[in-house]
Amino acid sequence: MNRVGKATRWASALMAVGAAGAMPVAQADIELGNGLSVTGFLDMSYSSVNPDSGSSTESVGIDQFEMDFKYAGSGGVSAQVDIEYGEGFDGSDDETFVEQAFITKAFTEKFSVKAGRFLSYSGWETEEPTGLFQYSGTGYAKYFYGYYQNGVSAYYNGGKFAVMGSAVTSAFNPNDRNNVEGVDDKKGYEFGLAVMPIEGLTAKAFYIADNDTDTDIINVWVSYAVAGFTFAGEYNTVEYGDSSAVVDGDGDGYLLMANYAKGPYGITLRYHDFEIQDAGGATVDDGSAITLSPSYKVADNLLLVGEYRMDESDTNGDSDSFAIEALFTF
Repeated sequence: MNRVGKATRWASALMAVGAAGAMPVAQADIELGNGLSVTGFLDMSYSSVNPDSGSSTESVGIDQFEMDFKYAGSGGVSAQVDIEYGEGFDGSDDETFVEQAFITKAFTEKFSVKAGRFLSYSGWETEEPTGLFQYSGTGYAKYFYGYYQNGVSAYYNGGKFAVMGSAVTSAFNPNDRNNVEGVDDKKGYEFGLAVMPIEGLTAKAFYIADNDTDTDIINVWVSYAVAGFTFAGEYNTVEYGDSSAVVDGDGDGYLLMANYAKGPYGITLRYHDFEIQDAGGATVDDGSAITLSPSYKVADNLLLVGEYRMDESDTNGDSDSFAIEALFTF
């Protein structure tokens, strides 16, 4: 299963899959021509990790730069291509690559279908920093969220509810084109249901089945935004089969988050915990952390984020970390 790092649900994707609540910084499509527009962001940071045992490490530089090109054609047809500079799908640094590329056909105002490479609908925490309420992701997304996928997806917006589903070559590997002889049945599927019964309240549930890695995931989250506060809770559970990296294993994890924003200031408090076990009950990976993250909006398009995080893990050791992030959007 590929690593899933920080995380976005852009423009059209935001309607279907983004986290509820206000985004931390503004983004506006820049018109380039008839139906063609571009948006994007520049993310850079300084971070320091201090493990209880071992040497401290520091990092400073550009984390990610992205430009998203969108085209609105006729007859309900549109297209989007996201070009990213940063960490590649294989984990290598300083890569320039196509992150997403898909065509969408809107059959009605409520129903649309897209095809190409696109981001999974699942997960409370978004794939890009523009949708996070703090600097870091939990780190458990690689076990409980889908990733970038090649395939076809349908979405229906019923107002107070939405239904979505995808058939893909792999739920977790964006480089999998499923073109190897004898693996025609090795595909992935994702189904989701969202309900928005009252203003500010959103609940979503997803089921992901990946035949190639023999993995089944359930991801559920709820958020409520009111009077400057955003509260969120998420629960995840996963089961691995014979062909997965964690043979006949399982795991679960959850997070609780509260954010308050007033004027240019904001602050987030988050707690998360997860554990992955093999068939014998041995812990393969685990971790819990308390994260405190204040932020200051310098301008509509520039956000400064600080973070202090305390991690505990039986498999990776305990550590404290500190970070300062500058996030510019356009």
